[in-house]
Amino acid sequence: MKFSQFLFIIFFSIFTSAQNSFELKDAKKTVIPFKLINNLIFIPITVNGAELTFLLDTGVAETTIFSLENKEMKLSPLEKMKFSGLGGSESIEGFKSDHNLGKIGKHFINDSFTLFIILDQDFNISSHVGIPVNGIIGYHFFKNHPVIIDYASKKITIYQDTELFKKKIKKFDELPISLERNKPYIFADVEMTNDKKSSKLLIDLGNSDAIWLFPTLIKNFVYNRPNIDDFLGRGFNGDIYGKRSRIHNFYLGDFKFVKPLTAMPDEFSIQHVNLVGDRKGSVGGEIMRRFTAAFDYPNQKLYLKKNGNYYDHFHFNMSGLDFQQDGMQWEKDLVNLESKRRDNGTTGVELINNSLQYKFVLKPLFSIAGVRKDSPSDKAGLKKGDQLITINGRKTSEMTLNKIMEMMKSDEGKTINMVIVRKNQELRLTFTLEDPIPYQE
Repeated sequence: MKFSQFLFIIFFSIFTSAQNSFELKDAKKTVIPFKLINNLIFIPITVNGAELTFLLDTGVAETTIFSLENKEMKLSPLEKMKFSGLGGSESIEGFKSDHNLGKIGKHFINDSFTLFIILDQDFNISSHVGIPVNGIIGYHFFKNHPVIIDYASKKITIYQDTELFKKKIKKFDELPISLERNKPYIFADVEMTNDKKSSKLLIDLGNSDAIWLFPTLIKNFVYNRPNIDDFLGRGFNGDIYGKRSRIHNFYLGDFKFVKPLTAMPDEFSIQHVNLVGDRKGSVGGEIMRRFTAAFDYPNQKLYLKKNGNYYDHFHFNMSGLDFQQDGMQWEKDLVNLESKRRDNGTTGVELINNSLQYKFVLKPLFSIAGVRKDSPSDKAGLKKGDQLITINGRKTSEMTLNKIMEMMKSDEGKTINMVIVRKNQELRLTFTLEDPIPYQE
């Protein structure tokens, strides 16, 4: 699976009852901190007393659990279900559980929480994110209250007091959205080369890319050059393949983005998806992270305000490598014990000399999950399954998965030196970062 541009897109053909609702209780607003990893938002949710971590994703209608990471949790009686979405096959099996207790913070509570449990362990995304992730939540987080996502401070504010919300968004740009099958859609202008075309796009916070377009649904679509064939991610129905390229400009209201990266899944990957009428693609986290974004589902509005990320360039993973975390291992660290003075009770103060001591610390293990054909890393000889030891002289056990991925998006022409282990043999390999899809006029 490829998660260096991680995305996780789910489409359900089922709907839940109005009782399945988060309500803000005994507060005018509540603030929820989140983790931002590769443009994706992860929030803490307690379910039936178990503290879990969920991906926040406007591209899903229902709430799913696919891993408990050795945590115990009691669920109500299960009902067998089938799920469908992006990928090659038609559906996978799972279960539905009603009447659970969900809490986000102290005040945001759902006492009739419906969950869908996925048994396929291919959907345990933790190793591709670098933190334990237990599930995904979408529509039911947003549906009853205005929500402001501050990507800069990594905080989400949920409002009970609508007047307080209106004051907060006074200087934001207002854009209309439509809610269809419990997901938000917006019209944006896509300029492939010269002509702007108004396009209906899903606002998909669970997609870390900037833009997705569906070529088979766009009349007279022509791929911009250069482009590459690539693995785009994984949906419910398997792996998603297609092309990546850049378009000339992308317009969201009065906001303009120059030469954004665009992913285009092939026809096979979307063949089983029941898309809403006239949808042409998605706008994802790489665009949304450039704003403070306010979602008002009850009034079908989106409010946007630029943040410090707005003018960031659209960087591509130029290595051609995908990474995953393979759990943790004990590693020996050298500790310097400082000199101290103590009263020995007879001669007065005694000086204890410096000494060294080892301690054992749990640190992450990383490996290569995939290598794009003809990429710099492929030409250097790196292979799927290689275990990472160092990158440019720094131990990978001292890094996060997010940090490793950021290094692969840094400066074109940068030299990457890797020490890896393959079949118990240590190898040193070198390659140079090269953008395979620089935009050409």
